[in-house]
Amino acid sequence: MSSASTDAGPGPVVSGPVVSGAAATGAVVTGVGVVAPTGVGAEEHWQAVLAGKSGIGRISRFDPTSYPVRLAGEVPGFAARERVPGRLIPQTDHWTHMALAATQAALADAGVDPGELPEYEMAVVTASSSGGTEFGQHEMERLYTKGPSWVSVYQSIGWFYAATTGQVSIRHGMRGPCGVLCTEQAGGLDALGQARRLLRSGARLVVSGGTDASLCPYGLTAQLATGLLSTEQDPGRAYLPFDAAASGYLPGEGGAILVVERDAPDGYGAIRGYAAGFDPRPGSGRRPALRGTIERALADAGVTPGDIDVVFADAAGVPELDLAEAEAITAVFGPRGVPVTAPKTLTGRLYGGGAALDIATALFALRDDVIPHTVGPTRLAPGCELDLVLGEPRDTPVRTALVLARGHGGFAAAMVLSDLHHISRTGNISRTGK
Repeated sequence: MSSASTDAGPGPVVSGPVVSGAAATGAVVTGVGVVAPTGVGAEEHWQAVLAGKSGIGRISRFDPTSYPVRLAGEVPGFAARERVPGRLIPQTDHWTHMALAATQAALADAGVDPGELPEYEMAVVTASSSGGTEFGQHEMERLYTKGPSWVSVYQSIGWFYAATTGQVSIRHGMRGPCGVLCTEQAGGLDALGQARRLLRSGARLVVSGGTDASLCPYGLTAQLATGLLSTEQDPGRAYLPFDAAASGYLPGEGGAILVVERDAPDGYGAIRGYAAGFDPRPGSGRRPALRGTIERALADAGVTPGDIDVVFADAAGVPELDLAEAEAITAVFGPRGVPVTAPKTLTGRLYGGGAALDIATALFALRDDVIPHTVGPTRLAPGCELDLVLGEPRDTPVRTALVLARGHGGFAAAMVLSDLHHISRTGNISRTGK
């Protein structure tokens, strides 16, 4: 499957089965759990987004004075001992602690008791970017300063990128197909895309989404190697996607875990379409994957560009990446053809947790008929012909949303969400009022 060609050459290959109609409504998000810089709890996060309340500040998990990046999005007031079984705390990383807490909240929100469901019909698929970097750093410090006998036996699993999936599966007795997607910022969408596949192949319920936590010296140093982080010291000017003054992005921690069920009669919304792609080799003359990925996701959902009410942008905050995304959106929707927003300026980019948090935010936008605004940007960069929602939330009917994500190294993903009340029995989008 390849997308339409342009003057730059044929598009990259993208994945995502073209399935429209009633089959596309089978994956319904029924529960949301959020642990993010904007708040611990889904509603706390949503109200912070609507108020434009930023979770960006000076890094406090360690002293960042000697680092060029000193700002990040940290989860406020999260105490693992209050939310995670005590025996699991020394066995797992901060990243997994947050995911366990978010999973518990999502299951409660969905009204699901895993003990009442067949264990092999429940699955877990999460996204991970860096795994347990803080846990790993501490154990390496013990190795180098005290010797091998001081290293925890849990080092063998605590750092592992699949640790969160495994711990959630064990804790809740979910013994169906389990896995992890490692595609950096795109991972949250890829994990949910896999969740939809599992539901179609017989699973009843999938716990999906992701969290991340690389705010330790080891983790931050690894991120600096990309050259994409902002070194601006003013929290209000450090992360400005699509802005003429964009200088990179800020890192963050946290994310969202979602409960996705097969053919649930009610919920926050349905996963209507999904596609993934990978950028071609630099210098190949072929265009980036994002445009084709968007087009395939729309086709998978059985919708047209005119059906999309809002785009939640990837919003890298890096001038060349912003321009490439703006050009992809404009190519599909036309100049200023659809409202675009990027609430992640309030949290920083959360890597494995970022796209999952965008999905949660988009679902609340569907529920409440409001497009959250993008805090920070004031003057669009040349070539970014977007209807970027600025200043305040935009009250408007929101029935179908498109969420975009790109991961460092070339990953791209797109997902279409729809309000359940506007999907007819044939699987088509209904444009009637809520």
